[in-house]
Formats: sequence, structure tokens, C-alpha cells
Amino acid sequence: MKKLLVLLLSLFALGVAQERTTITVKGSDTMVLLGQRWAENFMKQRKDVSIQVTGGGSGTGISALINGTTDICNSSRPMKRSEMEKLKERYNTLGIEVKVARDGIALYVNEKNPIKELSLAQIKDIYTGKVKNWKEVGGSDAPIILYSRENNSGTYVYFKEEVLMNEDFHTSAQNMPGTAAVVNAIAKDVNGIGYGGAAYGKGIREVAVKQNAESKAYTPSLESINKGEYPISRYLYLYLRVRPAGATKDFIDWILSADGQKIVSEVGYFPVK
Repeated sequence: MKKLLVLLLSLFALGVAQERTTITVKGSDTMVLLGQRWAENFMKQRKDVSIQVTGGGSGTGISALINGTTDICNSSRPMKRSEMEKLKERYNTLGIEVKVARDGIALYVNEKNPIKELSLAQIKDIYTGKVKNWKEVGGSDAPIILYSRENNSGTYVYFKEEVLMNEDFHTSAQNMPGTAAVVNAIAKDVNGIGYGGAAYGKGIREVAVKQNAESKAYTPSLESINKGEYPISRYLYLYLRVRPAGATKDFIDWILSADGQKIVSEVGYFPVK
């Protein structure tokens, strides 16, 4: 009788496990922390759903979406037309885009760096190598050490297109595997400068950014982004191959709900309107 009971319980547990829906999410390193928090909180409410979140960069996530190895792609940049065409070739769809949060790309410096603000032109000159010493932008007489992201990063792509105006990063820029790595490097390097999501600005200081030399400088905040005052802001996206259904639709609907958007604020990003 005892063996029969154990067998029945095992079969029941197997049946429950088989009924559980697994959703895979891959992509943006900027969004990993946010994605994990969403997944953890949603799974507390839905015991029948398992959500696996991994990073690797927006480009990696989009490739996984195209290859069919992830259900959802986290991306800190819009999909390129060429990527949409690959989706269309394989699945006869251009994909589904969902805006789930907003982010202000912050400029990080070490807490001991006296620089308080920079214009977009100064940032561009620093990262393209035209300005190589902090004294040229009102700082100490010291070389500027550049920290950047790898080229599969959506943040890298956005920064190059919107701040560098598609010019190349200077060859001295050190490419880091994630935003957390950029922050850690800046925290240890008094002459360093880096960029990344506003939610990662811990242990360093954010430089206020202004549109031009005559403009007022702002740091990324809900108010400055809502008013369009902070000049380096963007949406964060989810991409899917087809319109979501079932547990995947429930998850995305929840992300866009008040509860899901509350987590956006708690992590350090900004809710979508």
C-alpha cells in the first residue's frame, strides 16, 4: 500500500510538472535585473508558470528570437529592419514590439571626479577621442579613461547612434560585458567615464547632461524624462515572434499593469505612460 501511495504521488507530481508552462526571456543586460524582478513576482502569483531570464545583450536576445531559442527578447533598442526581415523570412512575421519601460542613459564618473555636468557635444568629443584630458572640459589635469559596452549591446548601439552621431568610439575605449561591469570599473577609476542605464548608477556619481552649452543640465529622473528635459532617454522593449497568447500574454499584461510598472520604478527605471 505504501509503495502504491508513493507511486501515485510521484505520478501526480509528474503531471503537475508537465502542466507547468515555461517562458524563456533573453537579451538586454540593462534589463536583466528588471526582467528577473518581473519574473519572480509574477511566478509568486502563478505557480503554474516558470520564467527563465538571462542576459547577453540586446543583439544576442534578438538573434535568439530569430533562431527560435527564446520566447521573449528583452531589448534596450528598437529592432533593426534587417532583423525584422530575418524574422519575416523564417516565421512570416515582422514580430511584435511592446514598450515596457523608459530609461535615461546616465553618464557615470568616479565620486572623486569634480566634473558635475557635460554637454552632448562634450560627451561626443570625449568618446570619439577629440578630448582626452579632463582639464579640457573643466576638470582636473588627468587623462580621461573611457569605458563602453560591447557592440552586441543595445545601449552601445543607442549611444553610438544618438550621442556619437554614428561616429566610431575611440580605440582606447574599454568594452565591458555589462552595465554593472562599467559601474564597478568607474567606482575604482578616478579618471574613468562610462555610460549605462539609470538603474545601475550605484557607488558612482551621475553627471548632469545638457543639450548644448547654453542649456540647463539634468540627471535622469521621472520628471526630467517625462518633460523631455533629459537629452539621452529611450524606451525599453519586449519583442516576440507572434502576438502573445496564454501564460505569455498574461505575463506581458501584468508587466504593463500598475503592479508591473511599480517594479519598474522600484528597480530604478521609469514607467511607460
